[in-house]
Amino acid sequence: MISVCLATRNGSRYVGEQLTSILPQLSVDDEVIISDDASTDDTLGIVRSLDDSRVKILQHKHAIGIVSNFEAALKQSSGDVIFLADQDDVWLPGKVEITLSYLRHFDLVLSDCEFVDDRLHPIHSPEDKKLKTQKGIVKNLIRNSYMGCCMAFRRSVIEKALPFPPDIPMHDIWIGLVAEMYFNVSVIPDKLVLHRRHAHNASTTGMSSRLTLGRQLVNRYKIVKNLILHQRYAV
Repeated sequence: MISVCLATRNGSRYVGEQLTSILPQLSVDDEVIISDDASTDDTLGIVRSLDDSRVKILQHKHAIGIVSNFEAALKQSSGDVIFLADQDDVWLPGKVEITLSYLRHFDLVLSDCEFVDDRLHPIHSPEDKKLKTQKGIVKNLIRNSYMGCCMAFRRSVIEKALPFPPDIPMHDIWIGLVAEMYFNVSVIPDKLVLHRRHAHNASTTGMSSRLTLGRQLVNRYKIVKNLILHQRYAV
């Protein structure tokens, strides 16, 4: 069984298109967990209009933030395999099939993606040449390539990664690096997602950071500290 965990927040512009790209790739026994972070637009109305019993909605009355929102979705999931999804992306045909073929041999996989604009036109910039999806704890602490929209993993990974430490800067790098510590990780070279870049992206992974150097260093310290503590107290 597959669980797709999708966190929403005022995503009415794109969420219908994203779900339309996901649902045909799932079986009747799979599920999509929508955790909504107190949206004030018609996000949930659009989700409900799809009238698909596989879609389960978790609605928060007050905003809890992106990390806690994904954590809530993950805690509600019941699948043997878990995909993370962003509300404004589009899954390319074959994403699920290709990913599952890798998960027969690995515990977490990270695919490539195509950066696109609001209208799904490819974006090419000088910084793209510097970006490369890769595994490795040190490499990803220097430049994180664990983009949640490109990740899928076995349930054993999230059982190890939850609960999230309260001060981690982002959920996807935490899950990826926990998997690096305890499980087998692999990279899928195929581009399986159209990842929209726009001014309102909740995460800047794969983009030039909007954070100051000081804040970036603080975030890396928090990740390293929590990884050390996690290993020390792991059962």
